[in-house]
Amino acid sequence: QLQLVESGGGLVQPGGSTRLSCSVSGIAKSTSDYYALGWFRQAPGKEREGVACVSSHGRTTKYLPSVAGRFTISRDNVKNTVCLQIDSLKPEDTGVYYCAAARVYLSDYAGSLDPSDLREWNYWGQGTQVTVSS
Repeated sequence: QLQLVESGGGLVQPGGSTRLSCSVSGIAKSTSDYYALGWFRQAPGKEREGVACVSSHGRTTKYLPSVAGRFTISRDNVKNTVCLQIDSLKPEDTGVYYCAAARVYLSDYAGSLDPSDLREWNYWGQGTQVTVSS
């Protein structure tokens, strides 16, 4: 069973930057299983939405259109971490950010950010708050 723990976030000014990290434990060295990793967020009173995800080998990524160009997802399979670099923060970026993992069968599949595919993501972290305010 995977364990995901987020860190980072906090109070950031509009236009500023922040970096979220997620440590992933429990991924055994195996050629039979791969894990896509993703970041999701949930604003107060809003549905949870996927913002970025990355394939097992790290070379395929997807982004929510509204964050493309400002958010960058990356993973380090040696340190077993996935990060989300966020630049040019906007107030609407405020919310609880969650990292998640999906067990997949292809190393180049990044996962789905579509709300109807949330069940694809098998494991979730506890979330970390990002508040964008002056």
